[in-house]
Amino acid sequence: MVVTATEFKTNLGKYMDMLLSEDIFITRNGKVVAKVVNPNVSAVDTISGMLAKTLPEEYDARAMKEERLNRYALDD
Repeated sequence: MVVTATEFKTNLGKYMDMLLSEDIFITRNGKVVAKVVNPNVSAVDTISGMLAKTLPEEYDARAMKEERLNRYALDD
């Protein structure tokens, strides 16, 4: 969720409850100035969950690394 700093201050209680289910990005003058996260969820778990959703089931790190190295070797 993205909210302005003023909105966040005005409705702090509401957003504290929302932190149980989602992160909150706070903006000022249209720019993100802060990210508030649930302290009971580790950053590693969050990133792992994001990666698990984006990686194919047949993900093979070694094969992907070799392919990437071969591609860059050919570009030189």
